[in-house]
Amino acid sequence: MSFLLEKDSLNGKAGKAFVTINGRNEEVFGLKKFQADAEFQVADFNVVGTNITQKKVKGVTMTGSATVYYGTPIFLEMLQEYLKTGSLPYFTFQITNEDKGTTVGKQVVALYNVKLDKVPIAMLDDSADYLTAEITFNYTGMEVLTPFNARPAQLGN
Repeated sequence: MSFLLEKDSLNGKAGKAFVTINGRNEEVFGLKKFQADAEFQVADFNVVGTNITQKKVKGVTMTGSATVYYGTPIFLEMLQEYLKTGSLPYFTFQITNEDKGTTVGKQVVALYNVKLDKVPIAMLDDSADYLTAEITFNYTGMEVLTPFNARPAQLGN
């Protein structure tokens, strides 16, 4: 049986994130952690002749979160725009994983029609060496712009 060699495990710090909003492309310079998920929504499906309850997929919910070092202004600017205009801006996230020490290559994923769910406004913490803030969001589309290689250059045996 083949297995992944440790040299091809991805370093979680080897990557970057960009936000595209109102024609501007900005690197999220204070990013500490990022995760985007797709969760399938299912409904029970029962039929006469079996006691098995099947699950039918009826949709998908796409949500995510980002932990940033406090002082990353772009998300608070979106809140201010909403408060001034009544229109919350939608934007695109582009996430790149690229650990040049591996042979799996890089992956670039775009999340489209991203809308903020929660953004902290102000923070203080007497026990913190540095402040971090969690941003939550949802989105309506995604695309793998550049996929990882189909397999690493070498597998273990």
